[in-house]
Amino acid sequence: MLIRPMQSGDLPGLLELAASAGVGVTTLQPDAERLASRIAASMQSLAGEPMPGEASYLFALEDDASGRLAGICAIEGAVGMHDTWYNYRVGLAVHASRELGIYKQLQTLFLTSDLTGASELCTLFLHPDYRRDGNGALLSKSRFLFMAEYPQRFAERVIAEMRGVSDEAGRSPFWESLGRHFFKMDFARADFLSYVGSKSFIAELMPSYPIYTCLLSDEARAAIGEVHPATRPARAMLEAEGFRYQGYVDIFDAGPSLECALADIRAVRKSAVYQTLAVASEPRQASTWLVSNRKLGDFRATLAQTRPLEDALPLSEAVLARLGVAHGDEVRAVPLSARLPQSTQTKQEG
Repeated sequence: MLIRPMQSGDLPGLLELAASAGVGVTTLQPDAERLASRIAASMQSLAGEPMPGEASYLFALEDDASGRLAGICAIEGAVGMHDTWYNYRVGLAVHASRELGIYKQLQTLFLTSDLTGASELCTLFLHPDYRRDGNGALLSKSRFLFMAEYPQRFAERVIAEMRGVSDEAGRSPFWESLGRHFFKMDFARADFLSYVGSKSFIAELMPSYPIYTCLLSDEARAAIGEVHPATRPARAMLEAEGFRYQGYVDIFDAGPSLECALADIRAVRKSAVYQTLAVASEPRQASTWLVSNRKLGDFRATLAQTRPLEDALPLSEAVLARLGVAHGDEVRAVPLSARLPQSTQTKQEG
C-alpha cells in the first residue's frame, strides 16, 4: 500500500470512493467538479510555496498491486483565512443565590471562531475493503511525516474535526434539537452548504448569545463532544499521537475538535531522517515503521518491517521502489505505533 499526492487522473476512482462514503463525510461528496477542483488545488500547492492559508494537500492511498484507490486523506494549511470558521466552545455558567440557597452550574455553547488559522487534518476515508493490515494508520499518520518534513507550510496548531453522532439515516440528535429550529433544513443539507462555502447563513441565523444545553434533549446533550461509532478508532489513533479535546465542537453535529501543537505530535516529534540500507530480507526483531521519502512533489509513504541501525534504516528493495528511492538515499521514518520504542535516533531528528 502506498500514500502519494492525488493526481488529476485519480478523479474517477475518487468519485467511486466518495459514493461509498455516505452521509457524514462532508468533505467527500460525489461531486465531480468540486473534487476536480480540490485535486487541482493540491497539485498547485505542491508545485509552489503558498502561505498556509492558501495551501491544501490531498493524498491517495493506492493498492499498488491493482492500482485501485483505497482511501483518501487531506490537510488544509490554515482554516478560516477566507471564510469564517465556526465552532461552539463548550463553557460553564454559574447561577447562584446565597439568600435562596441555590447554586447551579449550567453547560453552555458559545459560537466562536477561536480555531481560525489552525492547520486541519480532514477528508479521511478508507474503503471498507481495506480496513485491515494497518491501512488506517498508514492513511492517517502519513500526513504527520509530510508535516514534519515541511513544517513551514503549516500552522503551529493542528486540529481535526471528528464526525459527530448520527444514525444510519444521517439524523443528528444535536441538529434536531438545536440547529433545525434556526435553519429549517435537514442536517446533511446544512452541513453541505457550510462545506461548499455558503457560511454567511450561519452568522445570520445562529444565535450569537450562549445556548444553555439544559434546554436541549437528553440525546442531544449526550452527543456533545462524542464521535460517531465508526470514528472511534480514528479518535483513539489521534489521541495516541497527542491530540486532545479542548472543548470545541462542531456547530451541526457537536462532534469534537481535537487539537495538538504541530511540534508535539508524536509522529512529528519522534520522526527522524535515516540513510537507506538495501537488504534482501527484514531485520530480526523488526517492527512496523512508517517511512516516507523527502520529495515534495513526488511524496511517497508506506509501511515497512524494519529495525534502525546506528546510522541507517534497512529497507527491502520492494519498499525502496515503492518510495522511489535508492540505497543510500535519505528517508524520514517513525515507528507506526506510539507504543513501540524508537531505539535509535539520528542527529537529524525532528
